[in-house]
Amino acid sequence: MSDKEKVDRLVQQYNGLKNEIHKVIVGQEDVVEQVLISIFSRGHCLLVGVPGLAKTLLVNTISDCLGLSFNRIQFTPDLMPSDIIGSEILDENRNFKFLKGPIFSNIILADEINRTPPKTQSALLEAMQERRVTAAGKTYELPSPFFVLATQNPIEQEGTYPLPEAQLDRFMFNIWVDYPSFEEELAIVKATTSDSKIELKNVLTGEEILQYQDLIRRVPVADNVLDYAVRLVAKTRRENELAPKITKEYITWGAGPRASQYLVVGAKCHAVLHGKYSPDIEDVKAVAKPILRHRLVKNYRAEAEGYSIDRIIEELL
Repeated sequence: MSDKEKVDRLVQQYNGLKNEIHKVIVGQEDVVEQVLISIFSRGHCLLVGVPGLAKTLLVNTISDCLGLSFNRIQFTPDLMPSDIIGSEILDENRNFKFLKGPIFSNIILADEINRTPPKTQSALLEAMQERRVTAAGKTYELPSPFFVLATQNPIEQEGTYPLPEAQLDRFMFNIWVDYPSFEEELAIVKATTSDSKIELKNVLTGEEILQYQDLIRRVPVADNVLDYAVRLVAKTRRENELAPKITKEYITWGAGPRASQYLVVGAKCHAVLHGKYSPDIEDVKAVAKPILRHRLVKNYRAEAEGYSIDRIIEELL
């Protein structure tokens, strides 16, 4: 099968996957699309939103439709790294045996990731970047494909630990999950207060996901699109000669090279899922906000004048 045929097949399966997900999830079109883009791009996602907006349900539903192994880790202040990675125990023959933790799964839901101290958050760092973990001096490979989909509540300040910049940078997307519209909420209430049971079909296998991840990497990109993506990231750095006035006034810290890489890979995936065989500048713009919003640090002046990160990114675009 040629790459062109594979792209057509991916579009077909992607639409089938969205239809299955929307049997359970009402609305949230952009959120669903961005989570699926990160999966096909071999990235991780951070879902930020107030409690009760179906963030956990969305991740559950996606894992059901993809037919992958799934584990949920509820992050709490007393969670230890060994609770995530696993630990060595003495077996009946008095030999040390490694007991694998919940991280050994295809999809990891890190629920309320900002509720645990940095020591435990760092246990995820190696897993997210290297796709392997080290315990008692031995390295263990994680299953493939592997994604971390983390949720975070923005309004609960008490008992939370802000994610370190190094860990935030490991997430491809920072997805803002907003309240549903009135009509959507009506549909949600109607669907969830009856006794109807929804059967979800497996649309994709783990093997197919790995093939599509490789396919996305092979998508050709024009030089002007690469130039636009790298130039956009350079504009977020206040010391850079390309930095506009808004960056110098409102941004303390800009995005690193990982943002440029994710912009290009994300644009490739966005283009393919919309039936195109190569991305253009519009595809870069479509994925720019969720890729950049957690990589820019505002200064006190932006806070004082009510400039949100999204507004700054819009002006840079």
